[in-house]
Amino acid sequence: MSFAPILPLSGTAGWALLKRTMAAQSATLNATPEMARDANYFSANIGKITSADQLVNDRRLLKVALGAFGLEGDIANKAFIKRVLTDGTQSKTALANKLADKRYAQLSAAFGFDQKTPATQGVNFATKVLAAYKARSFETAVGNQDENLRLALNAQRELAPLAVSTVGENTKWLSILGSAPLAQVFQKALGLPSGIAALNLDQQLGLYKTKAAAVFGDSGVSQFADTAKADTLIKRFLSRAQADQMINQSNSASVALTLLQARASL
Repeated sequence: MSFAPILPLSGTAGWALLKRTMAAQSATLNATPEMARDANYFSANIGKITSADQLVNDRRLLKVALGAFGLEGDIANKAFIKRVLTDGTQSKTALANKLADKRYAQLSAAFGFDQKTPATQGVNFATKVLAAYKARSFETAVGNQDENLRLALNAQRELAPLAVSTVGENTKWLSILGSAPLAQVFQKALGLPSGIAALNLDQQLGLYKTKAAAVFGDSGVSQFADTAKADTLIKRFLSRAQADQMINQSNSASVALTLLQARASL
């Protein structure tokens, strides 16, 4: 894709600029010939699809379907994706329900091929999937230049509906832990160690809740329905991520300087 967003800054300054310009930059991306072709083809043809087999055998449709859920890297894994879609999510033994990455369950539930009438037959189905595809495509373009800003965009999009959902707080936290991008944002923002993923889920859950209470005064995910709190979370993530990058760069420079000095003394 030829589109490249304008991202002259990183960290919280880059985030502020990105939010101000995102509408215009997203419109530029959506107007590119490739995006227009993808959208037109999906709109014209997805209604003809009634099975997982049909979808995985149409690469152009599958590209949009997977891209809408951030799973574009699986486009060559046709047998796996077909099984995810065919099984659906209604059964506890369905493949998507067994996978730690909950994007597969979201994909399968969205298309509903385990239902009597697949969701592809719905009037607004193409519109909803294309909106997600365009949003994810913009995030991917941002991530090609600044992965931390991509993670921030993903968190902004995913956290809002999760925070207001009616499921319990523990279930919400488990949804975060099941989403690698979201978990990365929370882990960094809360100052949790990278090795936390090696702990069992109950231990991770306890640590995330304890840290959230210490930092934000509340152990629940529902608090992030407040956009100000959600933005504070994202800014904490970006600030800490930028600080880590600066430390790594400084360490690399120190190592390089030491090597040069050692060579000069030979």
